[in-house]
Amino acid sequence: MSDTPRAKTAKTAETAKSTDTAKTAETSKKQPSSDTHPGRARLSVFKTYKLYVGGKFPRSESGRVYEVTDSAGTWLANAPQSSRKDARDAVVAARKAFGGWSGATAYNRGQVLYRIAEMLEGRREQFVAEVADAEGLPPERAGAVVDAAVDRWVWYAGWTDKIAQVIGGANPVAGPYFNLSTPEPAGVVAVLAPQESSFLGLVSVIAPVIATGCTTVVVASEKAPLPALSLGEVLATSDLPGGVVNILSGRTAEVAAPLAAHQDVNGIDLTGADEATAKDLETAAADNLKRVLRPSPTNAPADWSADPGTRRLTAFLETKTVWHPTGSLGASGSGY
Repeated sequence: MSDTPRAKTAKTAETAKSTDTAKTAETSKKQPSSDTHPGRARLSVFKTYKLYVGGKFPRSESGRVYEVTDSAGTWLANAPQSSRKDARDAVVAARKAFGGWSGATAYNRGQVLYRIAEMLEGRREQFVAEVADAEGLPPERAGAVVDAAVDRWVWYAGWTDKIAQVIGGANPVAGPYFNLSTPEPAGVVAVLAPQESSFLGLVSVIAPVIATGCTTVVVASEKAPLPALSLGEVLATSDLPGGVVNILSGRTAEVAAPLAAHQDVNGIDLTGADEATAKDLETAAADNLKRVLRPSPTNAPADWSADPGTRRLTAFLETKTVWHPTGSLGASGSGY
């Protein structure tokens, strides 16, 4: 049976309504609008990257910035170009935080590192995009790098209350004494982050330093600092006390020089420095007998996805040895 005129009219109206709805939806996709200015395309809000010092987000004291581009040379953002004053401010913040952080229990530090992993997991998509741009990786590969960085935080979180058992212990001595060796954090450590691995390498040099109770001033990768600066946002919203990690961006050699010579810095990791710069920094670090960690002497790029072992956990630890008499109360008035 053929449709009646009324049925044909209804179908025509329904088709027209569907067509108009589809056109409207398509138009709204192409032309974002606001309530006050219908049809006007809105401008993107670009992210302003800042330093992370003392739990806060200052701009560089000098007011300088430098352009950061992706692997194809496309502009991504302007990053703060840190000055010597920024480096000194970061050391002050790290020293102020050292007492509380080193005095916390190892178990508590492990909880904090695990919380950082939780926060990173929640912002995974952001870091995948930033790592992909910074290192020229496809999204799948960038995702694997971010996942490995999250796992690296968890891995070091598990080490916080175990490293003392591995490298400490009771020493055999001749006489009625206990001789006990225990590791203690060295203090403030300057870390030059890897240049090529902007995120996994970054996490791999920061996490072991703070896991053992040290505080740190980190100089991010010069050419790819954005993932490091975004990490500061994660640290600020985790349980990590302000000043435990301080993140600077800029010219590595320029920022590293005052850190290597600073009398209140107790150690320096030269991973992100080239050979010539590393030699100069090591010479400057000798002035106050800083502990120095140099990259492995090899021409091959570091494999940051490999098992990190305990080398970085022990690099900035000092050993305290305590003698204690055994047996009954002795002439000294001490007993055990």
